[in-house]
Amino acid sequence: MTMPAQGVQPGIAPPTLWICEHCDTVYHRRELACGEVARCARCDAILERHHSVGVRGMLALVITAMIAFVQANIWPIVTLGLNGQQISTTLWGCIEMMWHQGAQVVAVIAACTLFFFPIGKMLMLGWVLLYARTGRRAPGFRLAMVTLYRVGPWTMSEVFVLGTLVAIVKAHMYFEVIPNPGVFAYGVLMLIITAFSSIDVRRLWDLTRDDPA
Repeated sequence: MTMPAQGVQPGIAPPTLWICEHCDTVYHRRELACGEVARCARCDAILERHHSVGVRGMLALVITAMIAFVQANIWPIVTLGLNGQQISTTLWGCIEMMWHQGAQVVAVIAACTLFFFPIGKMLMLGWVLLYARTGRRAPGFRLAMVTLYRVGPWTMSEVFVLGTLVAIVKAHMYFEVIPNPGVFAYGVLMLIITAFSSIDVRRLWDLTRDDPA
């Protein structure tokens, strides 16, 4: 770890500096080796990780996640059977059911965290990466990056998958439970999101430049 740079006013880090977002300590930036992690000497926060995935690789992950997301929302999630009768539904069908059963608040939260926020995040990220392939910043780049940072913690597809698995195990005690393709598509989506969460998209600030006027 390099020593903190002296006399540098914290702000948006230029390409030659790291600024700790937790304690505002400023460091001279250097290239990280494979598997290396830069940490703040003051508060031990992670400044940056080495990433082997480039812009094109990130774009490929986003496109794959969008395909899995569409499939997860088209296909039924699970089929429940009781006394010879079976019922299956998609995620959006579950949200509509909760709305009509008087659980409007839960329905809105589920719709936002499992549908609108994830699809919005993927679309914005795909838009930014599409331009970043050539080193340019997309129109609305700053607003998109700030929105991605704010929305990130509210995309909870992985929480939904874990909750669904627990519900399937418990429901099996009372019903005939048949997992449908939708839950497997959500499982694939969870793995992609987990892989993507280790990539710091803030690198795009350094990898792209505004087009000259």
